[in-house]
Amino acid sequence: MDHIAAAPPPPPLGTRSYSWRRATLTPEQRAALSGLDYLRGVQEGRYAPGPIAATIGWSLARVEPGAVDLLHRPGEYLDNNSGVVQGGALAALLDGAMAMATMSRLPPGQASTTLEMKVNFVRAVSVRDGDILAEGRVLHLGRRVATAEGRLRGRDGALLAHATTTCLVFAMRGAEGG
Repeated sequence: MDHIAAAPPPPPLGTRSYSWRRATLTPEQRAALSGLDYLRGVQEGRYAPGPIAATIGWSLARVEPGAVDLLHRPGEYLDNNSGVVQGGALAALLDGAMAMATMSRLPPGQASTTLEMKVNFVRAVSVRDGDILAEGRVLHLGRRVATAEGRLRGRDGALLAHATTTCLVFAMRGAEGG
């Protein structure tokens, strides 16, 4: 056994802990708000965002009817084995921007969920890139189906990824008929 070198010591552990605000609205209270009113309330700190915002680490930078921008600072906790942000995390960021853009056009009592999504990654994203912006824009809003597009941009405006989504529109729980 003299010919076998001892294993090097393990690298130091990275840690991350986070908290999120629990929903303060009952289903009936949430259903009484339009999507735009709810999102503006989140942006202003009156309502809690979904826990995924803390998990991925994004904040609402812009909320307008049919358009939402999310700000994200990539962290090592999202890196893959190649040392760049894992594509699924970036897809979740784009999904959030497109879904909230859709939400911003929905009347009280209506919600949506992603049916399908297509993402094209243009270049790798790393912690060294600094803040990135996910832009979501509604393309079509029907009674039962909505479509949206998203773009992920670096702080210099460079395109990092782009996506499209189809969302199912439905009556919320707590809403009449939901």
